[in-house]
Amino acid sequence: MGIEQQSTLYFGEYMTLLTNSSKLFSRSLVATSLVFCAFSFDVNATSPAHPSGMNQNMLTAQMYSSNNYVSNNETKMYPRPESGQEQHILTLPKLDNEADYMVEIEIGQTQMVDCNKRGLIGELKQLSVEGWGYNYYQVDKIVDGPSTMMACFDQAKTEKFLKINADLLLKYDSRLPKVFYLPENSELRYRIWKVDSDYGYSTHANK
Repeated sequence: MGIEQQSTLYFGEYMTLLTNSSKLFSRSLVATSLVFCAFSFDVNATSPAHPSGMNQNMLTAQMYSSNNYVSNNETKMYPRPESGQEQHILTLPKLDNEADYMVEIEIGQTQMVDCNKRGLIGELKQLSVEGWGYNYYQVDKIVDGPSTMMACFDQAKTEKFLKINADLLLKYDSRLPKVFYLPENSELRYRIWKVDSDYGYSTHANK
């Protein structure tokens, strides 16, 4: 075999190897793109855990102070927020199986904290709209609670939600909004719980 024929053969083998490598790279690139797209979809489809809470899209939240209060048909029977107070309104969309859902409420403030464990103190009261019988909730004052006394040295402070010592779990009921009155600079956060199991029966325990 001559030198020219050998060169042609080697060049052909090289081009075949290059073509196969290109095909392999293209397949890898497509597979990587599909994985990335799937991952991107998951990220976009997942609601953030904080500060919105779980299932943020299920609820509509509104907040009014005494300065920007707006009356509407759904909440006009509730008291107007007083000076230094804010009205928080949660509107729930109608569901077919509302008995399977609960709304968890936490009330507090976001503060810069160090390594010590601390909380807030506030009294959560359930009140009723006179003449209507509709319930609403109110916290008149929120103050700092007890704290540990550890030496944090030069640790940087971090932002953290601190809640008052009052947990609230409400039945999901879209017929009426959930209305709260809180001191200014307070926060109300919420999330939805859904039943994932059936009832058990104590009468079957010994059978």
